[in-house]
Amino acid sequence: MLRINNGAGGQIRPQSQKVRDLKDTFSTYHPVVNFAFFCAVIGFGMVFLHPVFLSLSLAGAFTYAIRLNGKRAVKFTLLFVFPMMLIAGAVNPLFNHRGVTILGYMGDNPLTLESIVYGIAIAIMFGTVILWFSCVNVVMTSDKLMYLLGRIFPSLSMIFAMVLRFVPKFKNQIKLISKSQKCIGRDVSDGTLRQRAEHGIKIISVMIGWALENSIDTADSMRSRGYGLPGRSSFANYRFDSRDRIALISLITLIFIVIAGGLAGENNIQYFPYIKTGEATLFSLFTYACYAALCLLPVFINVREAVVWKRLRSRI
Repeated sequence: MLRINNGAGGQIRPQSQKVRDLKDTFSTYHPVVNFAFFCAVIGFGMVFLHPVFLSLSLAGAFTYAIRLNGKRAVKFTLLFVFPMMLIAGAVNPLFNHRGVTILGYMGDNPLTLESIVYGIAIAIMFGTVILWFSCVNVVMTSDKLMYLLGRIFPSLSMIFAMVLRFVPKFKNQIKLISKSQKCIGRDVSDGTLRQRAEHGIKIISVMIGWALENSIDTADSMRSRGYGLPGRSSFANYRFDSRDRIALISLITLIFIVIAGGLAGENNIQYFPYIKTGEATLFSLFTYACYAALCLLPVFINVREAVVWKRLRSRI
């Protein structure tokens, strides 16, 4: 396969990989930059329950998910994330009855405004974290994880990378087996309830056999390539250049500002026994702006790259 230099951190990639990466410029940055960004947004997303922080994080996660996955992100959000958020928001008031603003009663249990608002905040937090992890699944490939953790935890990183690689392979293989079984009338949708169960067990049995055989082939391949031998070197096609340095410095600056705002109480909100937030100040607005820039950093990078690319093409 033809290999060319795309100028992204000095990384040499196959041509097909370059075509895929043109869709998302942030994915071409150094793994350290990608990893630091996702650690920051996921960590802040789980800690900050202030409505402004939750809204900015949800907007950033949803926008970047659409950038990465297109219509699949919208479908995933509507069919999985949004119903999960509704369930989480509806369940909390049924078990949490704290709060002074009583809207009604369900039996002998009060239904309070504070518990409803708190349930909505928790639901948004869960949905946001799931969307961020869907972005992680696309950007943080097994090669990047091996590069980051290979020297620190070589065995653990290898297992983790193999698991991430095995999940899509397992999914594709079970689809292939199901289609093959359906051609001969032995799919889980054919026959009576008992026959469907037998067909499902048959498909699972075939999958287990395929997984065991694949693990043996993988072990033989790794042994033949000298995995585990002392003095064995490794290869990585990632280089930390000036572009990555600027991105990392900007990322760290935004993280420190957001942390400083959190320590100053700009993210504080009281849900019980009544809802209370701090007054908006110039520093709080500045913190919100920096957090928005942090959550939308990949989008800004992609937009900037698109503008530069369009300007360069106009000069041809």
